[in-house]
Amino acid sequence: MNMAGSVARRLPFYYGWVVVAIAFITMGIGVNTRTSFSLLFPQLLEDFGWTSATTAGAFSFGFFATVLYAPLMGALMDKYGPRVVIPIGVVLTATGFALTGHVTEVWHLYVTLGLLVVGGSIFFSYIGHSTFLPNWFQRRRGLAVGIAYSGVGVGSLLVLPWMQSMISTIGWQQACWVMAGVLVVLLIPINLLFQRARPSELGADYTQADSPNHDGYEERILNKDWAARDWTLGGAMRTARYWWIFFAFMSALAAWYIVQVHQTRYLLEKGFSATEAAFALGLVAFFGIAGQISIGHLSDKVSREWGWTLGALGFGLCYTTLLLLDLYPNRLVLYVMVAAQGLLGYGIAPIYSAVAADVFPGKRYGLIFGTLSVGSSIGAGAGPLIAGALYDHYGHYKAAFVVGFAAAMLSIVFIWLAAPGRIRSRVPVRPAPIATVVVTSNVTPTVDSTHTQSDFDEDIANFEKFEPNGELARESMS
Repeated sequence: MNMAGSVARRLPFYYGWVVVAIAFITMGIGVNTRTSFSLLFPQLLEDFGWTSATTAGAFSFGFFATVLYAPLMGALMDKYGPRVVIPIGVVLTATGFALTGHVTEVWHLYVTLGLLVVGGSIFFSYIGHSTFLPNWFQRRRGLAVGIAYSGVGVGSLLVLPWMQSMISTIGWQQACWVMAGVLVVLLIPINLLFQRARPSELGADYTQADSPNHDGYEERILNKDWAARDWTLGGAMRTARYWWIFFAFMSALAAWYIVQVHQTRYLLEKGFSATEAAFALGLVAFFGIAGQISIGHLSDKVSREWGWTLGALGFGLCYTTLLLLDLYPNRLVLYVMVAAQGLLGYGIAPIYSAVAADVFPGKRYGLIFGTLSVGSSIGAGAGPLIAGALYDHYGHYKAAFVVGFAAAMLSIVFIWLAAPGRIRSRVPVRPAPIATVVVTSNVTPTVDSTHTQSDFDEDIANFEKFEPNGELARESMS
């Protein structure tokens, strides 16, 4: 019997929540190591004198590289699961950080921070976890994924200020060495021992469900033929929905990473200190805790489309306030930008995986999601690169932020065209018809299932008026 299976049988709750907890820790540390590129960005520009586009291009190169191996990662996740795939990503990322201290040429940066750190991180970031977390939950999929991803917010308050402190005291090269060690020591053991891809890996006799259906909602299948199909990659790619989701992912991730990569430098230009800029970057992810959990839960109850729309509008507001900072560089505008990005924009993250799982369920979900993530990688890579090129051309970020705003709005259009809510939705459970049983001293009990609630209340009032010592029973008829 494997260790995870043994632990699962001793727990008083569903093991899926252990999976969520491990993902919470892994994301909290792992994703923020990649986000720290934004803190390294000004140091690299200062030390080497490269252009913004060239330096940001290393981040973009890493995401472009994932275009090639994201589908492979999805296939590996389907076959071997996260206990193997996540440690592979951790080793790649840690190696990249360890080698970054020896960078002297541009191509060195593209290999270390680009190919190894940014590229390797997809194995344990949003993309990697999205290939298996939805397997553990059905009714509370958005909520569970949102809780797991909120680890990024908690980790940001610890990892990013700590990283900035190390950069300021021991230098960015040594800070990267320390980060490499943290990744290996903390993330490999817990994933190797306890992380699993699906409940069946715990043993044939582990049959617990993710949660009882007592939240007042039930799933309604609107397109039974579509929902019952065990989707393959070829079948998915022949549908229009696949490509609308692909473009929704691409445009949303462009909006996400334009601001994430360039935010720190922009704030420094506007007169904020390095500490303040690092704190703002961490605070975005911290606000993302509430954003990811609440909007993920909202998408379970209302629809994936409306949850995604709310998140993308958050990025729209974020870019609007970034442009306002050019005119009013004060803390009020700064923290409105931070709140819009975290509380709303980051709410897209749990919907990101839930949409694909809702639309293309089946044994090949990991592979299908891996190829959809190619769109994510293109957007995440092209966005910062285009923003850097626009900055080099114009000498400011205005055009880049307009592009980010447009990308966010386009993602709304694409997700509504994909229409996952037309396949399955969650609707409030309707109460059973109310019946009344009225007992009096001289009348045989009668049941009237056509009574409405208002009729029932009137019966009660009349009965209590004339029969104060009688008894009244209520029953719900199925």
